[in-house]
Amino acid sequence: MTMQSAVRRRRAVAAAGAVSAGLLVLSACDKPTPVSTITVGRNSVHTEATCYNDGDAVKTAELTKCLKASTSISVDPDETVRFGVDPKIADNGWTILMNGQPLTDSSKKTYRTIPGSVFFNTQYGATGNSTVVSIKEGDKTVKGLWSFKFKKDS
Repeated sequence: MTMQSAVRRRRAVAAAGAVSAGLLVLSACDKPTPVSTITVGRNSVHTEATCYNDGDAVKTAELTKCLKASTSISVDPDETVRFGVDPKIADNGWTILMNGQPLTDSSKKTYRTIPGSVFFNTQYGATGNSTVVSIKEGDKTVKGLWSFKFKKDS
């Protein structure tokens, strides 16, 4: 064996080892969940799911903790709130929840609008100057929940 072929063989082994290590690292990563977006006026926020089971039903015992929002947005009651969902969410149908209760019927569209005043109206279950609004994926079972905190902006 010549010196050049030995060097080539070591390089090939090193390259194969690097590729294998890279694939091992990638296999340990979680896939990102589909994203939901809320837009009010010129402000937008988006988040991945607070609970998601890669298209399968989320366990009922987990649903209460899924309604806690880490993402917030100020909502002027005179503005329109725009909801946008990833097509993967829309394919399974989605409902807007307010404080855990259905606010809308299920939809398969990727975009919906609701007047901002609804989220602070006691007739719809609002209390105080903030409301947790969630997007629920799935018609018969909950496949994912995306939660946002709406803060009243006067």
